[in-house]
Amino acid sequence: MAAVLPVAVFGCRPGVAGGVCFLEEQVVLHAAGAGCLRLHLEHKWHNFIPGTEKSRGVQALAVSPDRRFLAVSEAAGEKPVLAVYELAAERARRRKVPAAGELPARQTVSLAFSPDSRLLAAATAPPEGHLSCWLWEKQQPVASVRVPALGDGPCQVSFNPQDNTQVCITGNGFFKLFKYSEGYLKQMNLQRGEPENYLCHAWLSEEEVICGTDTGKLSLFETGQLHWETSLEYRKPPRELKEDTTTEEYESGLASEDNGLQQHPLPKISAVAAYSKGFACSPSPGVVLLFEKTNEKEVYKESQEVWLPQDQFSTEPKKSSRQDITCICFSPSEETMVVSTNKNQLYMFTMFSTKLIREKTSYFAYMNFPLHSNSITGLDMCAWKPILATCSLDRSVRIWNYKTNTLELCKEYQEEAYTVSLHPTGLFCLVGFSDKLRFISLLYEDMHVFKEFAVKCRECSFSNGGHLFAAVNGNVIQIYSSITFENITNLKGHTGKVHAIKWSADDTKFVSCDTHGAVYEWNLLTGKKESECVLKTCIYTSISLTYDAKIIFAVGSDQTLKEISESSIQHEVPAFDAVYTTVAVSRSGRTIFVGTSLGTIRAMKYPLTLKKDFSEYQAHAGAVTKMTVTSDDQFLLTASEDGCVFIWKVHDKEGGRVKGEQELKYAEEVLIMRSDIDEKNQAILDLQICVKDLQTESDYELRLKDLYCEGKIKALEENFTLEIDSLKTKYQILLEEKEKQELQHQVQLSELMDKQAREVQQLESESSQKLSTENEKYQELQVKSQKMEEEYEKQLHSLEESKTTAVAELKEHYERKLKEKSVLLEEAKENMRKQIEVHEEMEKLIYEEGDKEILELKDKYERQLVEEKESNVQLKGEMGVMNKRLNSLQKELKDRNRDIEEMRLEQQKLQDIIKSLQKDILALKTDIKERTETILEKEKHINDLKIKNQELQNFKFVLSYRIEEFKKQIESRENDIETMKKQISEMEEELEQFRKESMELKLNITQLQQKQKATAREVHREMEKKQDMETLIKRFKADLHNCVSYIHHPRKMKESICELYTKYVRQPDMVGAQAEDEDLQQQLKKQQEYNERNLTILRKKVTKDKEMQQAAYMRIIQENVSLIKEINDLRQELRVANTQVHSLQSALRLNKNKQPIQDTAPSSELLSGPDVLRLNPEMESEKIIEMQQLEIQYLRDQIQEKGSHKTKQH
Repeated sequence: MAAVLPVAVFGCRPGVAGGVCFLEEQVVLHAAGAGCLRLHLEHKWHNFIPGTEKSRGVQALAVSPDRRFLAVSEAAGEKPVLAVYELAAERARRRKVPAAGELPARQTVSLAFSPDSRLLAAATAPPEGHLSCWLWEKQQPVASVRVPALGDGPCQVSFNPQDNTQVCITGNGFFKLFKYSEGYLKQMNLQRGEPENYLCHAWLSEEEVICGTDTGKLSLFETGQLHWETSLEYRKPPRELKEDTTTEEYESGLASEDNGLQQHPLPKISAVAAYSKGFACSPSPGVVLLFEKTNEKEVYKESQEVWLPQDQFSTEPKKSSRQDITCICFSPSEETMVVSTNKNQLYMFTMFSTKLIREKTSYFAYMNFPLHSNSITGLDMCAWKPILATCSLDRSVRIWNYKTNTLELCKEYQEEAYTVSLHPTGLFCLVGFSDKLRFISLLYEDMHVFKEFAVKCRECSFSNGGHLFAAVNGNVIQIYSSITFENITNLKGHTGKVHAIKWSADDTKFVSCDTHGAVYEWNLLTGKKESECVLKTCIYTSISLTYDAKIIFAVGSDQTLKEISESSIQHEVPAFDAVYTTVAVSRSGRTIFVGTSLGTIRAMKYPLTLKKDFSEYQAHAGAVTKMTVTSDDQFLLTASEDGCVFIWKVHDKEGGRVKGEQELKYAEEVLIMRSDIDEKNQAILDLQICVKDLQTESDYELRLKDLYCEGKIKALEENFTLEIDSLKTKYQILLEEKEKQELQHQVQLSELMDKQAREVQQLESESSQKLSTENEKYQELQVKSQKMEEEYEKQLHSLEESKTTAVAELKEHYERKLKEKSVLLEEAKENMRKQIEVHEEMEKLIYEEGDKEILELKDKYERQLVEEKESNVQLKGEMGVMNKRLNSLQKELKDRNRDIEEMRLEQQKLQDIIKSLQKDILALKTDIKERTETILEKEKHINDLKIKNQELQNFKFVLSYRIEEFKKQIESRENDIETMKKQISEMEEELEQFRKESMELKLNITQLQQKQKATAREVHREMEKKQDMETLIKRFKADLHNCVSYIHHPRKMKESICELYTKYVRQPDMVGAQAEDEDLQQQLKKQQEYNERNLTILRKKVTKDKEMQQAAYMRIIQENVSLIKEINDLRQELRVANTQVHSLQSALRLNKNKQPIQDTAPSSELLSGPDVLRLNPEMESEKIIEMQQLEIQYLRDQIQEKGSHKTKQH
């Protein structure tokens, strides 16, 4: 038996919570069919993860933070299913699944893994929602809590990204944070204000959660409290806004009438996702807003909006860009963003473009290609190329390549397409609509309708040779020629609508089935039925033929697969709780593939058996609508109502490939319209001309730049040589000054050393006296400290004795209480045991009495129906009473358990009190030690203060000297500021002169341009006259040469001379005028082209000169601004210096009042203080003035160079 393996899936499942996520930088996982699909964006490989048995599609999925595990919630029958897959291997391996008893009763709508991937949280559908947590590896439920909602709506659960115990859940009317501890989920936050319908949320950090509502409101919660809130408006695409502005004037008159009717739809935040810089959200259909974090009050600010693109293949491109975005995710490196929509589409956006190009609006691109958004109604493949065609109720026809996993062509029509058939060459296709059949040419980049037939076609098919095609019109099958498009024959005989048709391999036979249970075999040579098999109880949906056309396989509504041959049903294979919808047979005839209404694919071995002997594969989330096998038996192609196309690789059970014919080399020919080729050739020529023009312009610009740069280099070289010479002279002067200063420093050092030696002697003498006095004080303090220690020890002994007695009394008191409580606990346990025994006896009695009464009721039922009804009512009442008793007993049990837990908590509290008392004793001991240390520290501090007081007295003289220096510096700074103001005024006058000069230069340019045009016209006229004269002379010479040949014939000579006279003497004006007109027209055209080129060159020169002048002007303004800033900084420094001087003066006055000046020696600490003195302020101001003067000279030189350069050019 052959086995199949999915190698590609074209489709996406909408409405899945967390439906798209990244596994790696280039690997995306999303829901598709009845499972999930792993897709590589660059290499285009697909890896399908099938769902559990009888799965009807994924409802929610989640990937662990380490991207090793995948959790999936599926809809499979009445019970919910949760499954965890390991993603490390090539084929995902299913891990342990929680048992059905441990799962919630309702469907799970949201899943989330904890940061360590050990816990799995699940939220069930509101309004009666539950939040449950599992240790999924051990299949152990950890905690569960009920989360009631105000109504239906989406519900989302997520873990804190850095805390395994914190869970967030949002929904209709609630935002709750839970903390897991000791088997319980405890709520952390209290919801305030009016309840909102929270549609989505995302964790931005360990404490921040952003939530979106159905009214377009973004709420930022920090540790459960509302921290920031903003409301977003409904957004319109940029293209629609442009159209609205153009039609605004026309609609302004009608706006007043329809003001109440036209209203914008409310914004709704349907998806939120976080990334490192902020978060992304979708407030309106078709748009994602990127928010980045700021340091302002708004916290987060909108940085960019990204729109869905308009589908160029769609008949309504505006609607294609207004899809609801249901999920947003970012790659691990945050370079790409992927979104999914409610119309089964996936889009991606490269995030690095936001760093390079800061545009306000950007656009998504399809992640791979546009997908079907509705049920697929037709599917077919061809023999020459590895392509397949599909049509759908979304009104589109698509051509796929199943070798490269790409979409080659796509076209959307105004009507829904019901059937499609590919020509064997792959160059044409048939598409059936509700009112017509179209013969379409598959071009290189488009689908061109070549012919239309007025046939209401729900089924069509090309013959295997391609020379014929069949179209179903109700219950009539029409056969057409693919070459002449003539209706060759009409096959009539069906009473119901024909559902499926099939050609034999040699195109001589034709098989069809209908809704009235008829299967007919037709002979196309005669146009009559050869055989028939009718089963009126069955509605056939699909048929298939073996390669030799001897056996027909058919499926229908009676849940069986029928093998028909020789006008009778030979075998019927049951479907086992399913309905077969499609059937396909391999070319070898050894394998039969069947699609079911559950979306599964079954592979059966021929000959068929009645046993359950088939391999079943989970694939689609809806009924399989179409199925075909390729001509080389290598691939199985299936389509479904869920809008997905599956491509299966056919293998032997042993693992090898199915044996068939040699592999065909596929054709690579493509159709293209002649008009398209002409347009492309014309576009190539236009581009070549543009390239040549650009080359000439760039060459000219490069020459101008070279000339400009050469002049600049020369000027810079001259400036540098002058600067080098000046620097050399300065260097020599500085060397001489350095030598002088070194001699001065040596003299000063010798003087300072002598002074320091004297001061050291004085300090030693003073310090010896101070030490003697301090020793005496220290001895006195030691005596005092001994007395204090003795007193504190006595107090400690008394405190310890009192506390020991109190602790002993407390222990005895609490031990008595513990004994009493333990006795009460034992009594409560005995009572519980007795009550349980009584309860069990009561249950036994109830069951025995119930059995007896049931037997009696059976006997009475045979006799009287009225008595039986009354007895049933009495029994129901008694059962209700017993149930109430059971409930009351269970409540009592719970109360007793609570009392026991309270007793245990009291015991723990008593132990905590004992521990706290012991800690108090230790704290008192540490207090005593700390007090002794503080006494010592205070004594040291007193000594330090005395030393500092003496130093301050020494600094008085130095401070007075420094105050005088600061006053002098302030006066010099004020003078410098006045000089700087004068320089600024001079600079402004120079700027005004430069403006006047630029205006004069512009006027000179315009005058020179006019003079140039006039001279060019005069030169052109003279050139035309010269050319006319040269042409006349040439003609006259030619005619003279002809006359010379008649020298021996005087008559002919005379006639020719007369002709010359009449030609060049009598009518010279007419001849000259005609010749001049023709030549003038040609020369005028040339001159116009030449003048236009010159004009463009001159305009470019003028624009460049303007730009250069503007740049120079802006540079001067910036330098002025910098100078003004420096002046302001200097003023601030002056103010600071004044304040410092004032503070120093006040300090000196205070010290004078206290003590007289004793020492005048300078101190090293005062010199090193940054708040007291600024080093060399005069030198700094001189350097600033020199730098400004150099910059002014440099600007003047540049302006002179530009003026000289312009004069040279003109």
